Amino acid sequence: MKKTKMLLGLSLVAVSGLILVAADHIDAPAVTGNAADITDFYAFQGQDNNNMVFVVNTQGLLTPNATAAATFNENVMVEVNIDNTGDNVEDLVIQAIKRGNKMYFFGPYKPSAAGTSSTIDISKASGSVDISAYKATPITSTQAGMKFFAGPRDDPFFFDLGQFQKILGGTAPQGFNNPGTDTFKGTNVLSIVVEVPKTMLGTAATLNTWAETKKKQ
Repeated sequence: MKKTKMLLGLSLVAVSGLILVAADHIDAPAVTGNAADITDFYAFQGQDNNNMVFVVNTQGLLTPNATAAATFNENVMVEVNIDNTGDNVEDLVIQAIKRGNKMYFFGPYKPSAAGTSSTIDISKASGSVDISAYKATPITSTQAGMKFFAGPRDDPFFFDLGQFQKILGGTAPQGFNNPGTDTFKGTNVLSIVVEVPKTMLGTAATLNTWAETKKKQ
């Protein structure tokens, strides 16, 4: 068993219908750019509509050179929380943690306690995948009906920061442009992706989901 405690005060609450997108690319200096810094969280129905896909992106705004050196941290666990009863308390968790050149996954399973401290129940292991290297062919793994990926990806989030600042400052003659300028073009993230059969997530028509990073204590 491994005890972890929440490090990052970033909790992205979402309703998983067809797709959820939440983003926060620039955090406090203590977490910006390191393995605990969540930039995006996505939850959506998979190409196989019997499945749900959860994506947690970390370490945003990585340049190509920085991407080659960026790594997941063995002392930082990524946790996807799933509320299937509508009370905004996690009923299930999916946990991912790096060991060596692999990412190991646990769950979905009911945690022993809800809140900011977590324990990994190693008996709930669901699979692992080799961490993909930058510019290499992506590696995926399929085990027990679940699919896994961990590694660098192009930042999928589109945001026109310059126009946003003009709108806030009252100097924009209009709202957002169509098309806008992708401020994050050419930057990357480290991504963890897990695809899960819906049957593992309960029978609720709606799921509330959020992601956290938690540091080993």
